[in-house]
Order: sequence, then C-alpha cells, then structure tokens
Amino acid sequence: MPGEAHFLDIARVIQLAVAPVFLLTAIGTIINVLIQRLGRSIDRRRVLEENLSEYEGVWLDEAKVELGQLNRRIVIILWAVSLAVIAATLVCLLVGVAFAGAFVSANLARPVAILFILAVSVLTAALLLFLREVSISVVSAHQTERPYETGRVARKKNTAAKK
Repeated sequence: MPGEAHFLDIARVIQLAVAPVFLLTAIGTIINVLIQRLGRSIDRRRVLEENLSEYEGVWLDEAKVELGQLNRRIVIILWAVSLAVIAATLVCLLVGVAFAGAFVSANLARPVAILFILAVSVLTAALLLFLREVSISVVSAHQTERPYETGRVARKKNTAAKK
C-alpha cells in the first residue's frame, strides 16, 4: 500500500522534527532572558544619564565608568540576541528542509546536518557572549558602592544653595 508508506515517512519526519522544536523553544527562552537583561541595562543607563549632571567628584567618575560598562553590556547583549535569532532561524530552516526531504526523492541528510551544526555553533557563540555580559555585570556591581541606590542625596550637588 503506497499510501501507508508515504504516511509512515511523514510520521517519521514529524518525529525527527520534534527535537529541533525543543531546541527552538530553548533558544526562545534564551532570547527572552537576553531581552530582559537588555531592558534593565537600558533603564539603568537612562537613570545614570538623567542624573549625570547632579553628580560631582568621585561619584561623577564612578557614574561615567558605569555608563561605559553599561554600553559594553548593551552591545554584547545585542550581538547575543542577533546570534540567537540566527540560530533559531537555522533551526526553522532545518525543520523545513527535513519536511521537504520527505516530499522529494532527494537525500537531504547532509543539508540537515549542516544546518544543525551551524545552528548549534551560532547558539554556542550567543551563549558565550551571554556569559561575557554576565561577567561584566558582576564586575560592575562589585565596583560601584551602591549601583541602584535610590537616595542619591550624597551624590548630588548642593543645588538648593545656588537658588
């Protein structure tokens, strides 16, 4: 029965496509974490930039150093997100090629393997960038006395005396 053989081929392809879909879910989760870290870094940069004119002396120098670290973190996160999206795209292509291989009588094992290797390599690069961003974050948290202090009275210039 030729219909049953074709159905079994499609069922086999669906089974093989499940693993890359789990990988795609993991990549989506990683992208979500990266975007959250990006948002926090951007928010922190905004707060520092808005209050930069109120700082003086050592606090001003500290704020400028932290701004530089935040800018580096933002760039690294953007690269990591880009690589993670590329990895996800490669996984989507992998699933598409696997399904196309079920409908055409061509051996697409090599392109599927190449797409998988590329996806995992690009994802590894994204994770290494993520690790680098986390290490910069930890170092910058230890370098600043109170990086997210809300009461900045000690850091502000005495603007009331000028008025």
